[in-house]
Amino acid sequence: MHEPQAGALAAVAALDEPTRRRLYDYVVRQPEPVSRDDVAAALSVPRATVAFHLDRLVDERLLAVGHGRRTGRTGPGAGRPAKLYRRSDRQVTVSLPERDYELAGHLLARAVEEAGETGGSAREILALRARELGEDLGAAAADLTAELEEHGFEPRTEDGGVLLGNCPFHRLARAHPRLVCEMNLALVTGLLTGAGSADLTARLDPRPGRCCVRLTSS
Repeated sequence: MHEPQAGALAAVAALDEPTRRRLYDYVVRQPEPVSRDDVAAALSVPRATVAFHLDRLVDERLLAVGHGRRTGRTGPGAGRPAKLYRRSDRQVTVSLPERDYELAGHLLARAVEEAGETGGSAREILALRARELGEDLGAAAADLTAELEEHGFEPRTEDGGVLLGNCPFHRLARAHPRLVCEMNLALVTGLLTGAGSADLTARLDPRPGRCCVRLTSS
């Protein structure tokens, strides 16, 4: 669900080159995959330049590539299949400071759907599902601090505990502080449980300019 910010920044940086951005914009607006020759002819860019930039976009997973014969001919003498480029399924979002509204939206939507199906409390279901997700993430993580960093919490050691310097759900927390902070607390608590970190406890400690959750020594 969540892509590390460094990978997203690299993808965005790849589009900073003007010719590469022109090629990308052309390819993603076509109804069918296009070849290097198609792009070169449409934009009056040398084919070698087109090939270099398109393959760079494939390397960044901004474009997907397949192979096919545009003439429809098959068998001996039909020639080699051409590379055909199209928009990839990758979605890139960059936010500074880092935010993760997709994760929050996923948890909130799941809680509302489940509450509608079961008649349970959406708030309680949200906390439960957030904690379960945190446990899964923590269990799969090699390092708790790195996992918190990857999800945008900006952890740093302070006064024997861990201060989370950034809230990945900042705007939502400002508009709906109780709901989102409860979700956040459940998520981080689950991370600690999944990672087997028995020496830290997550608790609410809302203060301006940082996450509402703080990790303290147990």
